[in-house]
Amino acid sequence: MEQKTLKKPEEALSEIYRNAQLALESISDILPAVEDAEIKNELLSQHEQYEQFSAKAQMLARNLGTELKEPGAFKKMMMWGSIKMNTLTDNSRAHIADMMIQGTVMGITSLRTTASEVPVDGNDEILALLDEMIKTEEAFEKKWKEYL
Repeated sequence: MEQKTLKKPEEALSEIYRNAQLALESISDILPAVEDAEIKNELLSQHEQYEQFSAKAQMLARNLGTELKEPGAFKKMMMWGSIKMNTLTDNSRAHIADMMIQGTVMGITSLRTTASEVPVDGNDEILALLDEMIKTEEAFEKKWKEYL
């Protein structure tokens, strides 16, 4: 059986930050294509929450003397292209919700994997932020399913 390599709490912090940055980028890319006011408001609300996660991660990193890396330019460009192609042909409520669910599920998976790889005796603030972000993403997923 393969032994899992534990991640340092700082790596979990980087994952939280990366996840928030990719979500912020995705929402910013989707917003111009959205005409539905309710969907637009939901996206703006979630954008604000991801900004808060990003800011908290940056503050914790500063306190630890750790530097957080931005997601790669290639990944951002690929994501932008995919979103533009997807919304060009269909910017309906259900399609936007489906796209957001897919992104949220990827985020939850990534965060849960990270959570399982961080020692329990790691930095309590980072672990609490990780747990809070997972719960928030799960709530976002549930909310988006209402629009399908």
